[in-house]
Amino acid sequence: MASPARWNHVWVGSETGILKGVNLRRRQATNYVAASALSREEGVCAMCWGDPSESEILIGCLDRSVKLFSTEKGKFTESRQCLGGEGAFCGLAVHDNSFITCVESGLLKVWRDASSENVETQVGAGVCRMRQNPVHPQRVGTGGKENALKVWDLQRPEEPIFRAKNVRNDWLSLRVPVWERDLQFLPGSEKIVTCTGHHQVRLYDPSSPQRRPVLETTYGEYPLTALSLTPGADSVVVGSSRGEMAVIDLRQGRLVKCLKGFAGSVRSVQCHSTLPLVASCGLDRFLRVHNIEDKHLKHKVYLKSRLNCLLLTSRERWEDEEPEPAAAEANVKEEDELWDCMKAVATKTVPKRSADPGGQETQQGKRSKKQKRQSVGP
Repeated sequence: MASPARWNHVWVGSETGILKGVNLRRRQATNYVAASALSREEGVCAMCWGDPSESEILIGCLDRSVKLFSTEKGKFTESRQCLGGEGAFCGLAVHDNSFITCVESGLLKVWRDASSENVETQVGAGVCRMRQNPVHPQRVGTGGKENALKVWDLQRPEEPIFRAKNVRNDWLSLRVPVWERDLQFLPGSEKIVTCTGHHQVRLYDPSSPQRRPVLETTYGEYPLTALSLTPGADSVVVGSSRGEMAVIDLRQGRLVKCLKGFAGSVRSVQCHSTLPLVASCGLDRFLRVHNIEDKHLKHKVYLKSRLNCLLLTSRERWEDEEPEPAAAEANVKEEDELWDCMKAVATKTVPKRSADPGGQETQQGKRSKKQKRQSVGP
């Protein structure tokens, strides 16, 4: 029997190491880590799906362990220590029965069943993000602080197949600093979109002769921390460290709309693969789901912990899904047990008085006196 965890729509990882599953239809959040096992040393810093059917989740923690969570069983099934390099995980991916990790010091490594078959390469220090190309899973992109965008082929990891070039000097003839915070590959092409810590959104095209961005625009005045492509891949949703989120058109480089309702830094953003929905989380401890078309905030769930990353299901029409009968019966049974454990509280009935405690007569007492005077007469 499948676990009720498979009906969750969003999975969120927190700074305290909690994996939370959120069922938006029922507005219910479930912790899948015991409260006694919470530790900031095991904070979740990277997440990815373990298979195309979304029955497994890979979770990278600050203590350099990678855990496998089964959504079918509703529990953790495996754990592996991935030592090497320094810093937290800045990316996690799966390829050919192996998984790929990258840490802040720049060590990119492919972990296979046999340790002798592991492949590793150095991508440069200060890495902020590593992302996999969904069309060519053997390719990944990396970027960070003073670490320009690079694309690597894991079958030939000695040298990057694309190395971005910094933009030209500014109007004062000063070098523009490099700080790539997030990136994503555009499906159906070789283009890559990035956002920077200097509030820039850039589009690179490795198939073109130039290595500089083919499009660049800015949004706001604060560092951009996360991005995600919309279903049509013609726009990108970006979030900032000030709690601002906006949709940027990648064809013209203009601001399309802003999404409101945030109160803290945005740490993770993910758009649905087909529906006009975008999920976001951050330091204000809320999970939010916006409709990209009308900017309406459809769901807002308070999750009690500072949130680092999330995964949004790719299922369609999930708002019409009904939970399994067994899951519904289990929830009813839990509620019945909760009510049975409660003690009955007896209540006393207080008789009505003709006058209130302050000495003022009630309306009923005045009416009865008036009737008595009328019966006696003058």
